[in-house]
Amino acid sequence: MKSLRVAIFGAGPAGIYAGNILASSYENVSIDLFDSLPAPYGLIRYGVAPDHPRIKGIVNSLHEMLDSGKIRFFGNVEFGKDLKLEDVKRHYHAVIFATGAIKDAKLNIPGVELEGSYGAADFVSWYDGHPDVPRTWPLTAEKVAVLGNGNVALDVARVLAKQADDMLSTDIPENVYAGLKKSPVTDVHVFGRRGPADIKFTPIELRELGEVEDVDIVLYPEDFPEGWFNEEAEGVTNQHRVMARILNSWLEREPAAAKRRLHLHFWHQPQEILGENGQVTGMRFERKGEVREYPLQAIYRAIGYFGSELPEIPFDDTRGVIANEGGRVAPGIYATGWIKRGPVGLIGHTKSDAMETIENLVSDVSTFVDPAEPQLEQVLGLLKTRGVEFTDWSGWLKLNQHELKLGSAFAGPIERERVKVVDRAEQVRISNATDF
Repeated sequence: MKSLRVAIFGAGPAGIYAGNILASSYENVSIDLFDSLPAPYGLIRYGVAPDHPRIKGIVNSLHEMLDSGKIRFFGNVEFGKDLKLEDVKRHYHAVIFATGAIKDAKLNIPGVELEGSYGAADFVSWYDGHPDVPRTWPLTAEKVAVLGNGNVALDVARVLAKQADDMLSTDIPENVYAGLKKSPVTDVHVFGRRGPADIKFTPIELRELGEVEDVDIVLYPEDFPEGWFNEEAEGVTNQHRVMARILNSWLEREPAAAKRRLHLHFWHQPQEILGENGQVTGMRFERKGEVREYPLQAIYRAIGYFGSELPEIPFDDTRGVIANEGGRVAPGIYATGWIKRGPVGLIGHTKSDAMETIENLVSDVSTFVDPAEPQLEQVLGLLKTRGVEFTDWSGWLKLNQHELKLGSAFAGPIERERVKVVDRAEQVRISNATDF
């Protein structure tokens, strides 16, 4: 069996699954996994709301894959800057891009540029402690809108509506807790273009929304006419049935006079973000032929993600993905995950997606050109020559332990498992410390 060297860029679930599947299906392979961030796990660490305990199970699974030693992790390495395509070809037989989709999809309506109009992806990065976003967020609005009917929209709405003290049991950084603590929000409105029978949430996300302390869920009877949900309709699944039962239970629930309210609106087509003096003051929608306006001071667009172009790699500007067929991009170049198929699907889709890419890669092995400098030491030497302060798996274990210690040292009424380190340079310093 031919000895194989493969580089993977993107250490989120897509990249880790691809590496693990490749290591299991091709015995004589050496895999180096690179990420632009100092820490691994991608959107699991920086794109999922911190109050999702089930995410911990996914992290544990990804940890086991990297801790096995079959895949070598190197963080704080950016493709196109620290390692270019010509470098990759010189050191590896093949490369897989699993860089995901982290930008917000565009909403082309008037007023989207106003102050107070935000992309949900940026807000998610802030409350997840992403090292490349500002430490503060302008949480000054009392009435807020979230546009979208997917899980990200629910995450954003829940974090906005939730009392900051209820987030202390999570791994949110100190600056995020301080920002949420000062928020004066009273009402969070979630607007969807579809009807309630066509929402794109998952049942567990929807159920969690109704369990937030001191927050009333507000539904509007006009959105739920007699027979609004048909259990026997084509395409209806058990998930749809569960969500319908949840919504019906909320319709019957008496309001508890909570300090904050979370409103769910349906059949609302965005028309224009309204403003005065460059600042958001409201939003106009069309609902079944009727124009409606709502007074608002902030709007979060959670209508989907969009992939980022990579230097020298063919890109589909319309779909926001690397141009590919079954994960094949060009000889020796592959893609997997959201940057391959677009920002849709859950973890299960990511695994099957990686399987397809790896199957095609393995079938192409005989066509690969041998790299001129195939030793890992040569790659690391190149990074050092360029002044790249890369991290590795042992470094992540140090950073992980440091964050756990910050959590255990927290002085307060709530036990904290972890407190995230936000600053990139601090993450690198801790990861590369020799006296840890």
